[in-house]
Amino acid sequence: MTTNPYLDAGPYFVYEGTLDGEWRPRSFSSSEDQPQYVHHLTPKPEPLPPPDMSHSVPHHKGIKQRCIKFSVAAVISLLLLLLVALILLGYYLSSTCIHGVACGDGSCVWASQWCDGVQDCPGGQDEASCVRLYGPSFLLQIYCSESKSWRTVCSHGWTEQQGKRSRFPLPLGTYFKSDQQKTESRDGFLKVKPGSGPDTPILKQLVRSDSCPNNSVVTLRCIDCGSLVNSSRALGVQPASLETSPWQVSLQVEGSHRCGGAIITPYWIVTAAHCVAGDSNPEDWTVYAGIMDSLGTLFNPARSVSRIVVHKDYSSLTLRNDIALMKLSNPLDFTASGNIAPVCLPNVELNISVPQRCWTSGFQIIDSGSLHLKEAEVSLVDRADCNTSYNGRITEDMLCAGATEAGVDVCHGDSGGPLVSQKAGVWWLIGDSSWGDQCTVRNKPGVYGNVTYFLSWIYRHMRVGVNSCYIILKTCITPFASTVALHFYVTIKDAS
Repeated sequence: MTTNPYLDAGPYFVYEGTLDGEWRPRSFSSSEDQPQYVHHLTPKPEPLPPPDMSHSVPHHKGIKQRCIKFSVAAVISLLLLLLVALILLGYYLSSTCIHGVACGDGSCVWASQWCDGVQDCPGGQDEASCVRLYGPSFLLQIYCSESKSWRTVCSHGWTEQQGKRSRFPLPLGTYFKSDQQKTESRDGFLKVKPGSGPDTPILKQLVRSDSCPNNSVVTLRCIDCGSLVNSSRALGVQPASLETSPWQVSLQVEGSHRCGGAIITPYWIVTAAHCVAGDSNPEDWTVYAGIMDSLGTLFNPARSVSRIVVHKDYSSLTLRNDIALMKLSNPLDFTASGNIAPVCLPNVELNISVPQRCWTSGFQIIDSGSLHLKEAEVSLVDRADCNTSYNGRITEDMLCAGATEAGVDVCHGDSGGPLVSQKAGVWWLIGDSSWGDQCTVRNKPGVYGNVTYFLSWIYRHMRVGVNSCYIILKTCITPFASTVALHFYVTIKDAS
């Protein structure tokens, strides 16, 4: 194979011209035997990703969309705030005491002003229900607005004078005696503030305390009630005596016995609403106390009536709220006759429950038309069991009491008559005779108005005369002295 003599022949020379016109050789090695210019192909570029459409939107258009979204959110927030404001405004307009306690006459006071010893409500409602008697021992308790609790009054520093002054906030407006006993109080006590003046309101004489020396606390009796000379009774229906039913009265219209009732104060009688709802004119009624039969009316004075209060929610269809009050024109004198005495209204937490033994009494009219006072022992019946007998007609304002043996109830004898029970040696009025179907049958108990349920209602209406006198005494300094003196006289006369 013929080879090219110019290839691989070792070093070779090439003459190249110089500036001086001479030729000089230039040597090359085989490694330099390469072209002086090599043409390189540019590699094919990779395809570009598709353009991002989000960046294709002009910048000013994105700002406009964000402004629109912000405006919509702002409008929605404003509408929600407006809705909340309207709701709060409606609530405020519907309740004028959103930040206080309602007085009951359209005005309101701050919660701290309730039971502070100063009358702030125009009608004195803020100071009217601040004192109560608790349990069968008549513990004196006062509501403390700061702790929002009822506190028992410590006997340390307590005097008879304080006992007499403390009767003003109580509904009876009378005073019998003050005593003391030992008891525990988990809610703390109230103590008499040292140096309290006799004219200082009783609520301002007391300060809170977590302890009481010897745990000796105050008991208070506003009225000598619930005491019997002879409390022994036999079983079954029997003639009653004035020694066992001294609070029983006969309510009469035109000389005819209409209903029974129970004495609770020298002025006030508790009876049933259905007895007087059809004839609530006080002038039509007379009251006889201390009688056992028709002959008793010949030897006892007829008491006139000045006022009749029927529960405003009484229903003649359902017999709900079947309770009424009668106020006598002149007070009964309990000291002049041993045959007349009041029964006690139940205190808070008296805890008379099923199957407590009770006594009911009333006047029965026999064939000759003459009256005879009868009484019988009954036992409280559970409301659920009673509703089984009366198809759900028994409500919380009613009590049921059944005969301990068939045929011994007196429920047909006397509407409005008292249902009483003894606890801690005291007789308490727990019901007024209302209605009953075949109540002399064992499974058909008699139905009574629940006096405990109506306590606030009773106290509120008895308090009218007492509190008006108390209020006038605090505001009698006025340019119209003669007018105030007249009102003062009338109020004192009406106070009970």
